[in-house]
Amino acid sequence: EYTLELIASKKFYAGTTSFVNGGVTNIVSDTSIHLAANAETQALRHYATHKDLRIIYTVAEIAYRLIANKKDITSPADLKGKRIGTFPSTSAAHFVEKLLASAGLGASGYSVVSGSICSAHLAVLERSRICFSTDLSTQSGCGDQLYNLPSTRLERPIWRYSKIRQTIYREIFNLHSTATKHKDAATRKGIIALLKALNQALNIYNTDPSSIFSQVSSAVGVSAAVLKEVWPVHSFNGTILAPDVLDFLVQEDAWVAQRDRRNAMTKEELTNLIDPSVLAEALES
Repeated sequence: EYTLELIASKKFYAGTTSFVNGGVTNIVSDTSIHLAANAETQALRHYATHKDLRIIYTVAEIAYRLIANKKDITSPADLKGKRIGTFPSTSAAHFVEKLLASAGLGASGYSVVSGSICSAHLAVLERSRICFSTDLSTQSGCGDQLYNLPSTRLERPIWRYSKIRQTIYREIFNLHSTATKHKDAATRKGIIALLKALNQALNIYNTDPSSIFSQVSSAVGVSAAVLKEVWPVHSFNGTILAPDVLDFLVQEDAWVAQRDRRNAMTKEELTNLIDPSVLAEALES
């Protein structure tokens, strides 16, 4: 998802940019960081203690999926008693929980195997030590490994459960800044200019993505063949005005709060996390 920012900065933004590995955790701890891209779970995690954080732009919404050993798995209900590889306390883990809950399975109905890198998950999946794994097809290097696994044993990255994936959960990958930075006229001007550049790049992502596949492939270490397969699960929106975004955050924060052992934030508190004013200025000017 971060490649939209990368393409925009190179093709359409007149200023200078630099990228560091990280996310929301950087912008709340390092004042030299102006913007941070991350999933909504991490925004909620940090906003609980850093009320200056703001969501200013939605880069993409992504429908998650699971990769399965083919044997005996035909519906989510078949996952009862199975071992599922995912990343605890992340949006991927939230998706797993919601998907299995849709089949009437609570946390005691299956077990979760945590992992830190794609190769470890793919190895145990191929050896049938786990039955399902949250999809890692756009992680650096992971997509090609998934794509080349023996198709006689595993589901290749196809859209299994496609009709229910987005209604159960989708990741909302946002661009973040802070209220303090928005008050500085020069910083705000630069952020607005970058949002304009993002919308220009967004047009390419939505109308002619194949023209930038080589750049995206190089940036994330995933082949063009894999990009072509996974592109349809990404909705590149260029907005923060999804009608359900606030209710979505309220619902998800209940889950994040439980894992972080804190009280869930109220709807009124979470309203301040969303700042549409910067994007509005970018669209007007």
